[in-house]
Amino acid sequence: MMTSNDSESVKRFKNDLPNPTSGTLKIGTHDGIFHCDEVLACFMLQQLPQYASAEIVRTRDVSKLDECDIVVDVGAVFDRERHRYDHHQGTFNETLRTLRPELNVKWDIRLSSAGLVYTYFGEEVIRQIVKEKLNQEPSAECLQAVYKKVYDGFISEIDAIDNGVPMFEGGEPRYNISTHLSARVGAFNSQWNEPTPPPGCLERFEQAKAYVGREFVDKVTYYACCWWPARDIVSKGFANRMALHESGEIFELEHPCPWKEHLYQLEQELGLFGKTKYVIYCNKENDWRIICVPLQPSSFVCRKFLAKPWRGVRDGMLEQVSGIAGSNFCHQTGFIGGNKTREGALKMAIASLEAKEEE
Repeated sequence: MMTSNDSESVKRFKNDLPNPTSGTLKIGTHDGIFHCDEVLACFMLQQLPQYASAEIVRTRDVSKLDECDIVVDVGAVFDRERHRYDHHQGTFNETLRTLRPELNVKWDIRLSSAGLVYTYFGEEVIRQIVKEKLNQEPSAECLQAVYKKVYDGFISEIDAIDNGVPMFEGGEPRYNISTHLSARVGAFNSQWNEPTPPPGCLERFEQAKAYVGREFVDKVTYYACCWWPARDIVSKGFANRMALHESGEIFELEHPCPWKEHLYQLEQELGLFGKTKYVIYCNKENDWRIICVPLQPSSFVCRKFLAKPWRGVRDGMLEQVSGIAGSNFCHQTGFIGGNKTREGALKMAIASLEAKEEE
């Protein structure tokens, strides 16, 4: 949950923007081939009211960059006070964790210009998008959760690819490639056998920025209006788990929703990580599901699979094998099953909980 110090931090970043004495604000970035990081950095800045009509200047001319109010991805300078956000210099090794220690995040991926802009302006960018798209002011708790989630599920990939960060260091991936956005942005550049655009040309850059922007806004609105509200449903089901079954290892969702990450966080907060084995919910009328909790959100390796004799069996045969009325399917790997009724789904979860894996 966001503390008062965190709230002050957000306010500080929100208000710490260039204030030109006259004229239109200028956002400077390099010319030539563009990449996803500076394209996204420029898009995010232009979501802020003060930068909404800012002019983008694409150049490597130092004298022209010096005239810009903010510079991203060029200039070999990272200076927060001067609003210079380059990351290419050999002395730069900042990550979200080093620059925002008050957020207690895990990410140690070297930041690109997108990550730098997101580090300092991300909360306010998210706030503006949510207000515009959803016509509501996000709570402090929602804002911080969405901020972290967008970094984890979107920005970190761009940072890592732009900086050439190895995906694996040990057994766990340091980040996941889920969008391939960096490659798609690269396709907006002119091809080798096409005329080279003149220096500072914005036509293709603007096309890429609109493309990146749509995807970024979609991510923010999904996490704010779909992923975050699901936490209340998961919290309620988790709180009632002992009433559902004495083991506390099964819980029920009152609606299907994104539940995995919320469950992991709730378990960690209560010192119960790894405890929950199964989730049941009504998929539609006469269709209940039993889902095994995976070891990781995107994994099909589960904490405990459904009973082995059921796997790959369906309908009447499954009812005979399981002895549970209404059972109608069990996936061949045992990570999901189905029953016609809530009672039957719960019985399937309980029976699997009690079953030995070698059966």
